[in-house]
Amino acid sequence: MSSVAINIVQNSIPIDHMANTRIDSKLYECVKQDNIEEFKSLVQQHLTEKLVTPCGNTLLHVAVSYGSDNITSYLAGTFPSLITIQNSQKDTILHLAAREGQASHTIISLAESNPSLTGKTNTKGNTPLHDAVIADNKEVAKLLVSRDPEVAYYNNNNGKSPLYLAVENGNKKEILDDLLKTEASFPIRSEDGDALPKGRSPVHAAIEQRNRDILEKIEKEKPELLRLTEEELGNSLHYASSIGFLEGVRFLLTKFHDGAYETNLEGNYPIHVACKSDSVDVVKEFLDIFPYPKEFLNKKGQNILHVAAKYGNRSVVRYILKQDQKLVAPLLNAIDEDGNTPLHLAAVCGRCTATFLLVRDNRVEHFIVNNRNWTPYEYLAEEFSKRSGKEYIKTDEMLPLCCQPAEERKPIDSNNSTPAHEIKGKEVDTNKIDKKEPSPKDKIVVGYFPMVMTLSILFVNARPKKSLKEIFPATLLPMSRAREETKTMTGNVLVVAVLVAGVTFAGVIQLPQLRDNNNSSDHRHEFNTIYENLLNSYLALDVLALSFSLAAALVLLLPSVTNGFQISAVSFSSYMVGLAIYMMFLAFLMSVSIALIGSHCSLVATTITGVIVVSLLIILLNVSQFLPKMRLPHLYYGPFLVYFYSRWWLPNKLSDLKKKHNL
Repeated sequence: MSSVAINIVQNSIPIDHMANTRIDSKLYECVKQDNIEEFKSLVQQHLTEKLVTPCGNTLLHVAVSYGSDNITSYLAGTFPSLITIQNSQKDTILHLAAREGQASHTIISLAESNPSLTGKTNTKGNTPLHDAVIADNKEVAKLLVSRDPEVAYYNNNNGKSPLYLAVENGNKKEILDDLLKTEASFPIRSEDGDALPKGRSPVHAAIEQRNRDILEKIEKEKPELLRLTEEELGNSLHYASSIGFLEGVRFLLTKFHDGAYETNLEGNYPIHVACKSDSVDVVKEFLDIFPYPKEFLNKKGQNILHVAAKYGNRSVVRYILKQDQKLVAPLLNAIDEDGNTPLHLAAVCGRCTATFLLVRDNRVEHFIVNNRNWTPYEYLAEEFSKRSGKEYIKTDEMLPLCCQPAEERKPIDSNNSTPAHEIKGKEVDTNKIDKKEPSPKDKIVVGYFPMVMTLSILFVNARPKKSLKEIFPATLLPMSRAREETKTMTGNVLVVAVLVAGVTFAGVIQLPQLRDNNNSSDHRHEFNTIYENLLNSYLALDVLALSFSLAAALVLLLPSVTNGFQISAVSFSSYMVGLAIYMMFLAFLMSVSIALIGSHCSLVATTITGVIVVSLLIILLNVSQFLPKMRLPHLYYGPFLVYFYSRWWLPNKLSDLKKKHNL
């Protein structure tokens, strides 16, 4: 069939004042079967320009979607106004051809004579080329990109270009090869002057799939694409480093060497991103090419050890510490803009293992003070006290700690570092104020237990010679609120103390009895011995619980308790009642054990033993809240050493030995 070339002209029929009419079933079937003769006889009975389907497709849309080339050619020649009509989803006839049709002679003619159709977008922001790539329609994709090569770089509403989608699809049917061989200039600029592409980089898509072959294709045909950046992900080297794609990093360092000297939105170089993501092999690759890591400082003045310590990447920290002294020495005790060393950041972010590795290295100074005149131990202690204060003042629930310097949590004038509330009313040059919020990715939430563990490590290895009262400042409440809270606590603790005293008193009156299991006299004697031991333990725990609860109640009932002494009295009574409850629980376990003497319920006995162990751990965790006052750092430091040397240090040591001896 001969091709049809149509130049669009203004339709002379005033159709704007007439309502649309639905395409009837007979007409639809004719289009579907490409029955041109019957179609012509039926279409003359209607106003063709106003015939649509429920979703707004014209007869030309339907003909194109079914590949009815005869009817498509007839409609395009007879009713040229249909060519540019878009349906309810703003799809043109080329969108439907890309998704469902073929590159017929008529479609080729329409694309050639109406070049504006190739750049039309639908409600999803997709051009016909987008849809052709998504549908793996190689014929239409090749046609469209040959007519308008620049469309390959246009982004849809998701920021994805046809080139990006072709990479994301894994170069199915070699559509990517056709898109890369275009002669489009780069960078492309749209009519409003904005550079394209602004969206997602096809190189980043190849990196995400860890596909080096596609990276090589892109570099061969369009090497300038390697330089594309994404606002959140940075350049291609940043992204490859962030996901630990070693082959990609090696390739990009060869073909895009300058990318290693570019910073991302957070102000980090690719080597910083590798340290942040705990990619030891990638860090090694960077250091092999750039053996001067002290020269790479992010916008906060932090080197690679700062970043690795801050994010607790122990493997990277360990690898850096093992490097040549000349390379490592400038990093160990370097300070950032806030005066923090790597040890400061590891400590305040609760990075137990990183803190331990640094604090046990003889080259690391333990008592360097930052801009706030705090050593690493004091820095973490201050945050610990602040967190405890917030917990007491605001809520009983643990609050998250963001690993940010205090100055960054308050609005300040970046020009003179004056707090915002102090410059209110003064004239401020808004151009000098940094309006960008810190990246959410840079915020670190520290759990309570890692914080306590890190504090214990520093307590043993790097505690300055100061009293605990100086290191852990008390949080003071307004007197009116303190009295109100103390009064409420007094009533609550007193009620619990009396209840515990009543239960334990009843426990002394009714002692647990040994069951008669009809055993022999020898076994009976053995059971009696076990019974006596368990009973003595039961009585001791029960009496201690009774004594502690009574002591707590008496302290709270003292008529001479003054307001100044009342807070201490409530605190003391709370500890006593807590211990009494734990002892009462343990006494109950002893009573159950007595009841099980001589029975064969091994599963029950094992369960009881497990409950006892868990309860002791719960006691330890609850007591840990009073670490500064109770002085229990060694209770945490000991188990940490066992964990560190058995689960991490020993496997790494064995791995090093295997590599050394080539086993």
